[in-house]
Amino acid sequence: MWGICLNLSISIALIVLIAIVVLSFTKIATKKRFNLNYLFIIGFFIVGFILFLPIFSFRTKNDSLSIFQTIVLSCMNALKLFVSGCEYGDISEIIALAPQNIAFVYQIWFLLLFIFTPVYTIGFILSFFKNIRARIQYLASWNKDVYIFSSLNEKSFNLAKDIKLNNKKAVVVFTGFDKNEEKNSPYIFDLQAIGCIFFYKNLFSIDFSNHSQKRKITFFTIDFDESKNLKDGLKIIDTYKHINNVNLYIFSTQIDSGLLLASANKGKINVRRINEVQSLISSHIYENGKTLFESAIEKNGTDKEISVLIVGLGKYGTEMLKTLSWYCQMDGYHLTINAFDKQENALEKLKGIAPELLSTKYNGKEIDGEARYKINVYSGINVKEQTFKYKIEEIKEVSYVFVCLGDDNLNIETAIELRSLFERIHTHPIIQTIVNNSLQKKSLQNLKNYSGQDFDIDYIGDIESIYCQKVIINSELEQKALKQHLKWGKEEEFWNYEYNYRSSLATTIHLKARIMCGIKGAHKKTNQLTDEEKVIIEKLEHRRWNAYMRSEGYVYSGSLDEKSRNNLAKTHHNLVPYDLLSQKDKKKDSDIGTI
Repeated sequence: MWGICLNLSISIALIVLIAIVVLSFTKIATKKRFNLNYLFIIGFFIVGFILFLPIFSFRTKNDSLSIFQTIVLSCMNALKLFVSGCEYGDISEIIALAPQNIAFVYQIWFLLLFIFTPVYTIGFILSFFKNIRARIQYLASWNKDVYIFSSLNEKSFNLAKDIKLNNKKAVVVFTGFDKNEEKNSPYIFDLQAIGCIFFYKNLFSIDFSNHSQKRKITFFTIDFDESKNLKDGLKIIDTYKHINNVNLYIFSTQIDSGLLLASANKGKINVRRINEVQSLISSHIYENGKTLFESAIEKNGTDKEISVLIVGLGKYGTEMLKTLSWYCQMDGYHLTINAFDKQENALEKLKGIAPELLSTKYNGKEIDGEARYKINVYSGINVKEQTFKYKIEEIKEVSYVFVCLGDDNLNIETAIELRSLFERIHTHPIIQTIVNNSLQKKSLQNLKNYSGQDFDIDYIGDIESIYCQKVIINSELEQKALKQHLKWGKEEEFWNYEYNYRSSLATTIHLKARIMCGIKGAHKKTNQLTDEEKVIIEKLEHRRWNAYMRSEGYVYSGSLDEKSRNNLAKTHHNLVPYDLLSQKDKKKDSDIGTI
């Protein structure tokens, strides 16, 4: 009996440990009410029970009452193992009476259990009590909107703080918080002061579904590792897709993340991928884009020219170029963009992203009913070299400058040098540059030289400005874009398909600009337009749409037949001048191009 029980207990212990390791890497570990701690406790209770059977069997007589007594005593002592409540000395004396070839191994195995199981129990209890305050706080917030963050960093700190300051009743939760992070984090004390909740377990060890379904649960996967954000986001979808009023914001600029999310079965969850670059450019142009038209250069007494200089064609520069190509499509204005980048293949990379946008068929051409712009890309030019300055002097007339070289200090230095250079040639364009550091941005406001002259540089893109409730959650722009989308589509299609979301955002941004520019009929509803206004709106909206679609990488399908359209191939039958459109498609332009 001694040998059988020893072998059986060791085998069960190994099976339990292997099962815990394997299950920790599977979806079952994240299922509601399933906890691997319970598997350990039950498994090692059985291990202890089996080990005690020969010991108490040896102490009692071999009758039915004694067998029952052996089972009860074995159960009681197996439970005591977890709190180190057994008398090892008494047990070791009985084990010594076992067969000689088994007794030594039996004692070693028992000794390991005496050490290992109480240590695990202490850790489990401490872990439980460490989270008990957070659990109570969360349960007390059952009927409130809750915002749950996957990790704590500068971005999530600023967003959480802004949510809490704008909505004091909101419940803000951070997960995966550990002791070292609490000690070292520069953010923890500020967040505790405004009532944030901290769970010491990771996002998937906590069941957040114990919440009123009349209230919103909003998840943010906002780690610096964008792959982790996507992975966590997909897990959240799988876990909570059957629950009402769940929102998920996944922070990722990776193209594949948009494709994966589009194909995922989202159930009832509203999912939105936050591309920080696109969010910044879209919100900035929506709020401040009118300055592009206000600063435009007078040409021939009638039309004006928006002359743009983009320095750096990384993520921000490329996104700004694409956005301005359609945003600046406006009656009475011409657009010229001069873009510089130190990479020798900058132009070819841009052509790869938006081939038809840079095509000589459209770029620099004046075609009636078509998008009008001129984009010049200067590859292989370093801002530190004299060649760059020579090129700027050749361009001369510039109304707007955007500097985005991937480094805050280099951006600031270049923006200052450009201001000096333009002053030298007697022009004063708007100059804006990316500065991520919020403290640095504040210190640079109203920067002056030694003689008190203002450099007049606008710094955008800092963490505080981007990661706030106004930009990320329920922004004015987003709500108006949804309203535009509902003219032709369903709400779930707006949230679930990034193509629809971005397209509606672009429409809304341009609509605000055309109203500001006084385009006839822009402030009216479709059924209120005169025949003249209808044509004006339709032509302008189609110009904008053509530029937008080309900036997104679409090309003409080669046929006016709607069947030739292929979204997978990014081909569209309507990428033609306005006059070639069907009456049905022209009407779409006036429907979408009005309030």
